Amino acid sequence: MAWLKGASKDTIPIGKAPRKQKSSRFHVQEHVELEKLPSFRDVPVNKRTELFIKKLIQCKVLFDFNDPSSDLKGKEIKSQALQEMIEYIVTTKGALVSAVYADVIKMFSVNLFRTIPPPIDREEGYDPEEDEPTLEAAWPHLQLVYEFFLRFIESPDFNSSEAKGYIDQRFILQLLELFDSEDPRERDFLKTILHRLYGKFLNLRAFIRKSVNNIFLQFVYETESFNGIAELLEILGSIINGFALPLKAEHKQFLTRVLLPLHKPSNLSTYHPQLAYCVVQFLEKDAALTKTVVDHLIRYWPKVNSAKEVMFINEIEEVLDVVESDEFGKVMVPIFQKVALCISSSHFQVAERALYLWNNGYILNLMHEHIQTVMPILFKSLYTNSQQHWNRTIHGLVYNALKIFMDMDPTLFERCTVEYKASEER
Repeated sequence: MAWLKGASKDTIPIGKAPRKQKSSRFHVQEHVELEKLPSFRDVPVNKRTELFIKKLIQCKVLFDFNDPSSDLKGKEIKSQALQEMIEYIVTTKGALVSAVYADVIKMFSVNLFRTIPPPIDREEGYDPEEDEPTLEAAWPHLQLVYEFFLRFIESPDFNSSEAKGYIDQRFILQLLELFDSEDPRERDFLKTILHRLYGKFLNLRAFIRKSVNNIFLQFVYETESFNGIAELLEILGSIINGFALPLKAEHKQFLTRVLLPLHKPSNLSTYHPQLAYCVVQFLEKDAALTKTVVDHLIRYWPKVNSAKEVMFINEIEEVLDVVESDEFGKVMVPIFQKVALCISSSHFQVAERALYLWNNGYILNLMHEHIQTVMPILFKSLYTNSQQHWNRTIHGLVYNALKIFMDMDPTLFERCTVEYKASEER
């Protein structure tokens, strides 16, 4: 764990309490005694919709999970009712009649739309990647409510026209606020639910995209704090994949004004794989965006954060993996100028990651096609570090890169060697 780094092995850590579960700010009503209702199997078919609505109303009652021992009977009755309703809508054809929609969405809203508490004060050395997240104490019920709602919108009987009166823009905004939950289990359910809603409600698609954009912009330019960035990007990866060609101007603006600036925040590591995937999706849709993407990556390139620099090199490789040869010609100079600086980095992981580009067959082919431009840019950095870099692993990788260049064009290699030695003697 991050807070133990640098401590001697026999140091007893003091002052860091274990990560506790906590509950969000639910408005728990006065004590309500729940009565166990019969199961669906125990009532006639024509009474099941009425029973379904009674169970939905019963499940609007909230319990205090900050006190694990309080009202155990009521909590168990609610859990059982939720499980029975899940089974009912999965196994019963025609279970979702129009009379139940209002109560289903009301029950979901009452249980889940709540104030997400601000992050607890972090101890010095807290690392969001390594330390455990704070889990939601009310999860035993929340999980079942999420599971029920997901089954509800995925049901073959689900009628989006019927639900349209309840699942509106306000509902979407409240759903998006929940993505700031610290509990990754909750964010995972939310990701699936929002994606399903995007697919089923054509009238809400533009609003969902705009609202997600607003979250990203606020995150980049104001707070740098929102837990669900990775999950929202994952949804967007699928959405971008479905964009029609040619790309609309608003979609290109989304790339340049919203997605690419997401490379700036210091906590990029918590969502970088999903961000890089979205960027590459755009390039696969429209290769002409390559220069725009590379220009932004070079502009946002980290100056003192070596871990972040490794991520940028990863992304450059992903971009080069899908670049077309004529687009490569427009971006090769700034890319390989940056790669040359990375090879000379005193941080060996940055240099190592840059030199791993020589293991990529497609990138080597691109280099070979443009060797007259690429080799002179990289030669000085490679030759210098073949002799001067402090790390032996780097020496081996540099020799490998130089040998590949020598095999590609021996004459140019010899000329670069002569010019390098002449410049060193001056």
